Parts: sequence; C-alpha cells; structure tokens
Amino acid sequence: MKKIIKNPLALAGLIIILLIAILALFASYLSPYDPNYIDIQSILVSPNKQHIMGTDALGRDVFSRMLHGAQISLLVGIVAVGISTLIGIVLGSIAGFYRGITDTLIMRLVDVMLSIPSFFLILAVIAFLTPSIWNIMIVIGLTSWMGVTRLVRAEFLSLKERDFILAAETIGASDLRIILTHLLPNSLGPIIVSTVLGVASAVLIESGLSFLGLGVQAPTASWGNILTDGKEYIQFAWWLSLFPGLAILITVLGYNLLGEGLRDNFDQNT
Repeated sequence: MKKIIKNPLALAGLIIILLIAILALFASYLSPYDPNYIDIQSILVSPNKQHIMGTDALGRDVFSRMLHGAQISLLVGIVAVGISTLIGIVLGSIAGFYRGITDTLIMRLVDVMLSIPSFFLILAVIAFLTPSIWNIMIVIGLTSWMGVTRLVRAEFLSLKERDFILAAETIGASDLRIILTHLLPNSLGPIIVSTVLGVASAVLIESGLSFLGLGVQAPTASWGNILTDGKEYIQFAWWLSLFPGLAILITVLGYNLLGEGLRDNFDQNT
C-alpha cells in the first residue's frame, strides 16, 4: 500500500475504483429519483438543478440511472472475473504442476479458445440464452479464463524447480498441499494484477453487449443501454451519450492504472 500511495497513477486508479464502489453501494440512497420513474413532462430535459445529468426520452433521471448502472458494472466485474480467475487458477495449476500430456491437452484447449475472438464468442453464446445480467456474468467468466491459465502455468513451471518445492516433495508433502501452501501463494502477485485488469475488460464487454441490446434488459439501468438510448438523440441530447461514455472511460482507466501500479510493485519486489 505504501508503494501504491507513492505511485501517483496507481493511487489515482485506486481512488477512482473506491469512489465508483461507494457510489454503487449507496446508489439507492444517493439517487434523487427512482431510476425507472417515467415523467412525461420532463422528456429530454438538458442538465439543470433538478436533473444534474438531464433526462432521457422517457423523462427518467439520467443521474439516478447512472448510479444504478454503476452497480451493474461492479457486479459484473466481481462475479465474471471471479469465475474466470477460479477456472484459470485450477487449470493453470494442473497444467503447470503435472506437465506431460495433461499440460499439452490444457494448453491446446487454451490455444483453441484464444483463436476465437472473445467478443464474438460471447455474442454467439448469448444469442442462445435469455439476456440477463447473470447469464452475461457467467458467459464472460467462462470465456475469459485463458490468460489466467497461461499465467498460473508459467508461474508454476518457474517455481516448481525452486529449493523449497523440492524440499516439500522430499518430506512427502502431497500434491495438493504443495500447490495450495507453496506454489499458489507465491504466484498471487501476477494473478492479482491479471484480475484487476480483467475487471476493466469485463466492464467493457458488458457495456458493449448492453449497447447492442444483448446485455442488461430494460428497464434495468446500465451504462451500455443508456448509451443505446442516447444514439438516437445524439444531435440534440448530447448528455445521454456523454455521461455514460465518460463513466465507462473513467472506470476502465481506473482499473488499468491500478493494475499497472500493482504490476510495477510486484516487478520491483521480484
């Protein structure tokens, strides 16, 4: 934490992420209006004292919808990346520890998955499912584990030749104990960095799916579907595109800055 605080970019990323998390967690208390309340007398009102981010084509307060949209981004980031990281750790650990035919099979599966553009793979899967936030999180998680797998495998291959691993094998420690007690804890640095950067990618994917109408469905607020509403009125209702676009940009930037700062920190420690 001391090194992150001394790194201005990493500190900026951490502040951005904490601020968005606070806004998402307390969205119900901070929202001046119900995000789904339709006011036909306030349709496409530009930003003013009553609606600081204006209203949309149904008279809904954009600021309230932006706050609740932050909840979607936070939820997607945590759950989707949690799923992908868990799968990546399990497969990467098996491949890096046992090597041989097991390693070959897992890495060939990784190569096949990486050869398919991830966004189009997600689109193909979502097309056969009912669009919902939970389906989106699961699909993103199940199609984003390849990078973590390769990372964990590489760390295990490097650590497995260290003296403390050889000593653990000599005294008869089980494979599971060696993996959980010695190898995995010493691989956490790169995994944490990959997880933080993965959240930014998950936020972008969810926003893209919602923008295309395959993600979070109305009337649930999402930065992506707010952008969708804005594209039809972009010539005179600029706020519908500006604010969700900035929110996505700042959120992704925050996670990337923190991830790069953590990477620099772990690189210095090694």
